[in-house]
Amino acid sequence: MSKNKRSELLQKALLLFYRNGFHATGMDLVAKETGVSKTSIYKHFRTKEELILAVLRLRDEGFRNDLYRRMEETSETPQGQLLALFDVLKDWFKEDSFKGCMFIKASAEFQDKNHAINAQAFAHKQLLTDHLAKLATQAGYPHPEDLARKLVILKEGAIVMAAMSHTTASADEAKEIAKVLLAD
Repeated sequence: MSKNKRSELLQKALLLFYRNGFHATGMDLVAKETGVSKTSIYKHFRTKEELILAVLRLRDEGFRNDLYRRMEETSETPQGQLLALFDVLKDWFKEDSFKGCMFIKASAEFQDKNHAINAQAFAHKQLLTDHLAKLATQAGYPHPEDLARKLVILKEGAIVMAAMSHTTASADEAKEIAKVLLAD
């Protein structure tokens, strides 16, 4: 499988897993929807779990790069970027393709804390927390790691509520709470 074909497989598998869930998406469906035979898929990914891990890495990189870029475009200051997080989320919630967070879904479907997929999902959240802590440090907050964890909790709650309510209101509500945290 060429590098382009592998990339295309991962992109299509990402959309399938995001839309249908991990357990509900069988390898027969992945093969059918991607046009890649199961034999070829298994030459590159020994198991479905290896494919899921590769998809999560792809989603992590793409999501974080897009999120950070859009936060920087929204505000030039670290404090402004911390608030911009919720503006970017609101834009995401408006997208027709929004179906919640792939990492929350992965963690829910693979709940064992020692499972590689659960660990990969948590690693994504930790990278986001680290980035917010860096911004909080640059903004001069006294306990940047604590603040970052609280902002991530707000972010995750907003995502879950947006997915469940099918509205964007939770982004605005989380931003209002974030303003209080940032003012303290």
